Amino acid sequence: MERGILWLALLAVFIWLAWQGKKEYQKVENYRVWAEQFERAKYDIYAVLGQKGTNITWGKPTQKGLVELETFSLKDVQLIQLLVDSQAVDVNNLPRKGRDVVLEFLLPSTRVRIPFTEIPLAAEWGKFLQQELQRLQLEPGD
Repeated sequence: MERGILWLALLAVFIWLAWQGKKEYQKVENYRVWAEQFERAKYDIYAVLGQKGTNITWGKPTQKGLVELETFSLKDVQLIQLLVDSQAVDVNNLPRKGRDVVLEFLLPSTRVRIPFTEIPLAAEWGKFLQQELQRLQLEPGD
């Protein structure tokens, strides 16, 4: 009888794991379809991010689709900084660990904070978008 109870508990764990896997697969599949419209995109459990031209779009992945999507233009960005545990860090001298990793964009009337799970990934995006911002600032006219 003990074996039956053990196997039943093990079966319940496997069913739960399969259900969790299906939920995560749905999130990734929704992201994949959404990301096709962008030149560059990223997915992690906290947020999705896409860049097309000077527009940056981000939101939160869910099983039913992407929610709370927001778009802003790099042309409006005054400052881009990487925050780790609420402290600005140098993207060329990254800390090894941090619990709260955020790429922050300072706009004229607001701050946009996009969460990341990994410091190196956030730094890579920060460097790339900072280069794009500098390129935009050097372009004549507009």
